[in-house]
Amino acid sequence: MEQIKRIGVLTSGGDAPGMNAAIRAVVRTAIYHNIEVYGIKRGYAGLIDRDWQKLSTTDVSNIIQRGGTMLKTARSEAFRTAEGRAKAFAHMAAEDMNALVVIGGDGSFRGAHAFSREFPVNIVGIPGTIDNDIKGTDYTLGFDTAVNTAVEAIDKIRDTASAHDRIFIVEVMGRDAGYIALYSGISCGAEDILIPETVTNVETVLQHIAADKGRKKLMRIIVVAEGDDFGGAQALQQMVQQRFPNLEVRSLVLGHIQRGGSPSCFDRMQASRLGYAAVEALLAGKSGLMLGLHEWQIHYTPFDAAVKQNTMIQDELLKIAEVLAL
Repeated sequence: MEQIKRIGVLTSGGDAPGMNAAIRAVVRTAIYHNIEVYGIKRGYAGLIDRDWQKLSTTDVSNIIQRGGTMLKTARSEAFRTAEGRAKAFAHMAAEDMNALVVIGGDGSFRGAHAFSREFPVNIVGIPGTIDNDIKGTDYTLGFDTAVNTAVEAIDKIRDTASAHDRIFIVEVMGRDAGYIALYSGISCGAEDILIPETVTNVETVLQHIAADKGRKKLMRIIVVAEGDDFGGAQALQQMVQQRFPNLEVRSLVLGHIQRGGSPSCFDRMQASRLGYAAVEALLAGKSGLMLGLHEWQIHYTPFDAAVKQNTMIQDELLKIAEVLAL
């Protein structure tokens, strides 16, 4: 294996709390081993545009507690093409940069997989996405923070729902995966949780509301993932309001508030561990794989096995949500 000369680090796709902590760990671990690190701006677009800068330990000071990403992030259509990837490699080779740490999600790892197969670049990935939908790791960077943000918001909504005897339908992020909805819903005592992994039976939800009316319980929290097959919070609100015109029904979309904010202790810890392990993996000759945490141990998964092969929602969690909503 060719000796690691310089390492590039980039963040790609949607931002997630903990990305800055991972960047910090990559930079400081590399410098510890006397290897230069270049921070690449705006994801793969920065490779194509040669938009990067050498990073020092002071450059990554005071970022571990910040959300977002100091390197900025973007999706690059040019990098999806063979010509774009060839241009990116030529720029890296001219800079003697022969290793890359990619922090991102499914799309980012697809790009990394293609790049590593086409060119002699040592590449490892760190899963950074609030959706927690990457196979090969128990949790992705940003998921814990996003869930805590949702929990805090839903707790506040419950206060108002209780005071006014209202039904609140809260939509959280999760286009293809319902982890945020399921974890936040269980943690907040939601009466119904609707996720993309299961078929939504709206009639069952309406029956639950009718049963509540019978026992004079007029307050209800329903958590919906944005990718739920019924169409989200507003569509459900219209259906509920039509069936129960005398009830007060409100819908709320939490949206991008879940992406931002200071990362939780858990996200900072796993980001620091994975950033450190990414550099160590490159120095050990590993490439073409994603680093994750499984039972709190470093776990390696090839890129082609990690991309969009979502771990299955545990049946136990679905059962817990059903039982505790009684």
